[in-house]
Amino acid sequence: MRKVTTSFLLASALLFSGISAASAAEQSRKPDEQMSFLERYTNAAQDVILQGLKLVGVRYRLGGNDENSGLDCSGFVRLVFKDSIGASLPRTAREMSEVGQQVSTSELKPGDLVFFNTMRRTFSHVGIYLGDNHFMHAPRTGAEVRVESMESSYWVQRYNGARRILDGN
Repeated sequence: MRKVTTSFLLASALLFSGISAASAAEQSRKPDEQMSFLERYTNAAQDVILQGLKLVGVRYRLGGNDENSGLDCSGFVRLVFKDSIGASLPRTAREMSEVGQQVSTSELKPGDLVFFNTMRRTFSHVGIYLGDNHFMHAPRTGAEVRVESMESSYWVQRYNGARRILDGN
């Protein structure tokens, strides 16, 4: 079941983000110095999204850093960025909210970090933006890594902002 769900989510994420398999293949053939900022950014965003989608269905575990034993929200984001592009991010959502560049909601791009107040404090939850107002995250005890709409009333009321970690390099 997880394999079918992951394939569906992968296709959906690529559609949300406007990334086509053909453009990804074309971009991967160019040396980095010949790629534009947008092409380099898109490649990194693709890597992040694909790595995150592989983890859909992994169970939530408070303090979790490992796919086998479970992941919490920041553990999920850290693992995705480390395994996809080699980036080392801080351990907590709050600390992650201080790295990268602040991004307005209207300028969100796939791969950006999105933050929410889920514990009566700002920046207490983090996920990865996919595009088309969807994000992936490890939500809570008893749940699994999944994709959700940021337009649901729960997430709209708790949204704190976004940061861009990917810079095209």
